[in-house]
Amino acid sequence: MTDTLAAPAAAVKPVAKPARPFFSSGPCAKPPGWDAARLATASLGRSHRSKVGKQRLAYCIQLMREALRLPDTHRIGIVPGSDTGAFEMAMWTMLGARPVTTLAWESFGEGWVTDAVKQLKIEPTVIRAEYGHLPDLAQVDWGHDVLFTWNGTTSGVRVPDGDWIAADREGLSFADATSGVFAYDLPWDRIDVATFSWQKVLGGEGAHGVLILGPRAVERLESYTPVWPLPKVFRLTAKGKLTEGVFAGETINTPSMLAVEDAIWCLEWARDLGPDGLKARVAANAAALDRIVAARDWLGHLAADPASRSQTSVCLTVAGADEALIKKMAALLEGEAAAFDVAGYRDAPPGLRIWCGATVDAADIAALGPWLDWAYAAAKG
Repeated sequence: MTDTLAAPAAAVKPVAKPARPFFSSGPCAKPPGWDAARLATASLGRSHRSKVGKQRLAYCIQLMREALRLPDTHRIGIVPGSDTGAFEMAMWTMLGARPVTTLAWESFGEGWVTDAVKQLKIEPTVIRAEYGHLPDLAQVDWGHDVLFTWNGTTSGVRVPDGDWIAADREGLSFADATSGVFAYDLPWDRIDVATFSWQKVLGGEGAHGVLILGPRAVERLESYTPVWPLPKVFRLTAKGKLTEGVFAGETINTPSMLAVEDAIWCLEWARDLGPDGLKARVAANAAALDRIVAARDWLGHLAADPASRSQTSVCLTVAGADEALIKKMAALLEGEAAAFDVAGYRDAPPGLRIWCGATVDAADIAALGPWLDWAYAAAKG
């Protein structure tokens, strides 16, 4: 079946299916060639504080540094609670020292607004935009600490680069980068705090977060004590000094060594591809989906401006769709094992969301097009 401008008049079911129909935006598809039998097992059933446990955690951190080309000035810690836990750890431990600005253009950014306003009660400046749009970044006052998502997973809108982050900023930049790391070049000299989860572009497992601290963030932690109490799992300092062990594999709480071994496998895959190889796969996947959208007048991009359109969590509009239609389309595709987990996020406008990160193959994106035609026609009746 060839691409056409309109959905087919009848629900004609295609024959060829994506070889790996895993298009969830988290947890995301495993890398090509992944097999549980290929994971190392020596650390399993052992304490994470054993010699082998510490070695594997330290190796995982070193692989992240290599894959991200992270400078030695920045520390990497494995923390509980996925990206959410990592970002909240940063908020709870560092905010309150100076004014705060929060940027929100999708649900996770709004979540950080809620935490700042209702939990920490710090009355931030809030700069918002509707789903599909980016706020006016020129409004940001860099005398403030600034919280933002690098790539809005639920809206498909990302910041285009880091040029808008002031080099001479007085406040700290806090980047929720969970759908952006390993997919774009991140300017580490402009990022003081970054967080992510293995479950996105790496295709790793959930529940574990990663916290990256630049030297200005470390200075804040060592010179400032927040007025609110900190849970044990959030405490990053002792006697006014950074707890360096957290950033050498001595985790605050017990990690899953199986999840760590899975992350190591995924990171070795990413290291072998290199940053340019990872970005090339992401770009190829996004381009394949762009061609599908361009060939159909009933599909569109939720992100209005191509310059700030995500290449990983691509959010699509569907002509005439409501929540019921999207659910029906997603169920039809899942029932045929043609595409899993493609309904948009529950708080976003009704639509589809197709993950185009590096662990997905462009050929599978291309094979998805006719199935979207079929599901749309069938769902409309």
